Order: sequence, then structure tokens, then C-alpha cells
Amino acid sequence: MNLEAAIICVAFLPALSTSNATVPSRYAKQSAEWLRSEEGRRIADNVVSWQSPHGSWPKNGDTASRPYEGKKDKLEGTFDNGATTGELRFLACAFGATNEIRYRQAFLKGLDHILKAQYPTGGWPQFYPPSRGYSRHITLNDNSMVRILEFLRDVAHSSDYAFVENNRRAAAGTVFDRGIQCILDCQIIVNDKRTVWCAQHDEVDLRPRPARSYELESLSGAESAAILRLLMSLDDPDPEIRRAIRAGAEWFESAKITGIRIERVKGDRVVVEDPSAAPVWARFYEIETNRPFFSGRDGIRKYRLSEIEAERRNGYSWYGQWGKDVAEACDKWKERWLIRKGGR
Repeated sequence: MNLEAAIICVAFLPALSTSNATVPSRYAKQSAEWLRSEEGRRIADNVVSWQSPHGSWPKNGDTASRPYEGKKDKLEGTFDNGATTGELRFLACAFGATNEIRYRQAFLKGLDHILKAQYPTGGWPQFYPPSRGYSRHITLNDNSMVRILEFLRDVAHSSDYAFVENNRRAAAGTVFDRGIQCILDCQIIVNDKRTVWCAQHDEVDLRPRPARSYELESLSGAESAAILRLLMSLDDPDPEIRRAIRAGAEWFESAKITGIRIERVKGDRVVVEDPSAAPVWARFYEIETNRPFFSGRDGIRKYRLSEIEAERRNGYSWYGQWGKDVAEACDKWKERWLIRKGGR
């Protein structure tokens, strides 16, 4: 095998957000030789067939193994759960290996869709055109906006996207910068102190907003971790970015929960006291008090996981190691940037 054929297409390997990967991600490590093969082209053609008229792709479906055979106007694309950005990364690889114009055309249509979907305030809805429901809000939930920003940064600067015209690459960079500013503007301030982010923010005034009945306004342990890692990945961060990172890392330290572990007992998720357990973080914290809370489908805030119904207790990620990831990334970030900038 020659060197070109052995190269893995890094355009489809998002640097930070690894959750909610789309079905085409199973082909992320395939070689250029495989992408040029009959099987590789079949997969790419299938992915193209699932593109909606707007330029996006649906979520939670298999857009790779079989072609879409329904009516195009029935396709409902989204940025949720890794949809659209995953397909676009794959198509960039496919075009780079095959030079098939239809893959490039589908990629550019999807890129233009993302550029168009950005709100004037800098964020993105869960899908575009937005609905009147909660999905219209700026969606940080499940790292949706983080994945979009990672993708746009790669389009603007990575050689894997050299096939994109300079004006589009420049636009991707401009939109990326606007998105970062939106994140900075959304950081929640409590008692004159910056904290972290909600999973949704208002698309106009940037206030924290709820989503589904059990996803109330909150300080989000899960989504905020990915946002901080994105900010830490920026080159030569300015004082505003450094301030946001320091404040977010301090919040995670203040929000850690010790002395418990979460385990399954007869199929049920329970909280067990354990003084030796590693710290954990809750998915949601009250904005006013920084107190962890939980909510079932009735939308009522509870302060014990056991107080919500079993279906939601076991069907949602209420605790995680998000703060550990933030602390480890922050140590490396400080070594790289904060000390160099004189600690400011």
C-alpha cells in the first residue's frame, strides 16, 4: 500500500467532542484507498442521499449503510446528537480521496447551511430553520454548539479542507469567532461572579432557558465541561477567554461532590455513601444556590435522585466525572498559557 492510501482522513476526527457520534464515524479511520473502493463510494453515496433540502442530516438514524428512499421533503435535519457535522466531516474525507464532485457539492451545501443558521447573537438552534419550541434556543446541550465550532475551526484552518474556496473558509473563521464570543457572553454570572453555562440559552438575550420537562434552567456540569475544553484549546487566548476559563474551572472545583458513588442495584440507579469514592459532579445545579438537583417528567425540582421516577432516574446522565476532565485539561492549559501570560 502506498503512503497516500495509508493516510487516515483526520478531517473526520473531531478533536474534543466524542460523544453522540453519528453512524458514519465507524468509517473515520478508513484509508483513502478504502474511500476510493466500491464499498467506500457506496457509503458516501448513501450519506449524500440522506441530506435534507436545507443541507442538514437527521439524527439517530443510519445515514451510511443504506440509501434514503423516501421523499426528500420529509427529511428533518438537525445539529443534535452529532448529526450534520459528522456527515460533513466524512464527505470531506470522501471528496479528498475520490475527487467526486457530488461529495464536494453536498459538503458545501451543508457548510453553507451551518453558516446561515447562526443567530446574530452568535449561537445555533438545535436545527434550522428553528421551530417555536425550546429547540430554537442556543443549544449547548449534548455539546451541539461545541461540535459546530470545532468543525468550523477545522474548515477555516485545516489543510483537510483546502478544497473549500477561500471566501467560505474565511466566513467559517469569522463565524467561529462570533460563536466563541457568544459562549463568553453566555457565561452565567451569580452574585457578580462568573460560573459556567446552561444547556440552553435564549437566542436573543442569552439568558438560561429550559428544554424538555426534566431539563430546567441550571448550571450544567456536563455541557460546561466541553465548553471549557474548547476554550482551553484556543491559541493565544485573550484576557476575556482566560477569565472565562479560570472562573469555570473554579466553579467545577466548588461544585464537586464527595463521599458518594452511583451504582446499579437490581437494575436501579442509586446513590451510595462512600467516603473513599472519587469526586463526582451533577448534571444540573441551581443557579441561585449551586445545589445539585434532579427533575422527572413532571418538571418539579427534587434534591435527591431517588425522588424522581425510575424511568428518568435510569434513563438520563445525572452524575459524571466532568470536573475531573476539566481539572486535568486546566493543569495543561495553565502550563501552556497562564504562566506564559504572567498568571493573568
